[in-house]
Amino acid sequence: GRQRQMGIRDRERTLACPADGTVSQLGPLRGGDLFQAKGHHYSAFELLDGDGALAAEFANGHFATVYLSPKDYHRVHMPFTGTLRETRYVPGDLFSVNEATANGVPNLFARNERLVCIFDTEQGPMAVILVGAMIVAGIETVFSGQVTPLPKQVVTTDYLRTAPITLQKGDELGRFLLGSTVVMLFPEGKAGFADNLKAGSQVQVLGKLGAYAH
Repeated sequence: GRQRQMGIRDRERTLACPADGTVSQLGPLRGGDLFQAKGHHYSAFELLDGDGALAAEFANGHFATVYLSPKDYHRVHMPFTGTLRETRYVPGDLFSVNEATANGVPNLFARNERLVCIFDTEQGPMAVILVGAMIVAGIETVFSGQVTPLPKQVVTTDYLRTAPITLQKGDELGRFLLGSTVVMLFPEGKAGFADNLKAGSQVQVLGKLGAYAH
């Protein structure tokens, strides 16, 4: 019985991979910086559209970036159960997200069109950020339908004022109309990633991304 209970508890703490694709990068946030490629870094502050209070919730935490290639399944699922706090649509500069660009454009993901989704979980805040690409016609979510293209301005939607939306781990969150990138942020001291995952690892939706600490 005890082993089975442990197994259930362990499963309850696991983080599910949000999409089919390839790990671009994952690891600790060095202060507020995420590693992109070949010496480029970008900050959670920029990624979260310059919201210092929100960035502080993830300071010294962990991040993971998953690139969905054009051949992959384009739906994005919840890494962990959470209640939607807010979304923030950031128009961005709309670069193409391919390897050459990822290596060549500083702050790439902080300059692209993106939808920042902030969830509150039993382990603290979780950010799931859907980053558009130049050829992406739109991003859709299960709670708002198609969210792009919007006017070229930041649009913040507070979901705590309405009936709360809670999505379970593994539930569909949204989809790209073509491949792009999902960036996840977790708070300090909470999340660890599976040992076998590194930049370039192939991942499958709902596979094990990692787990929350005890």
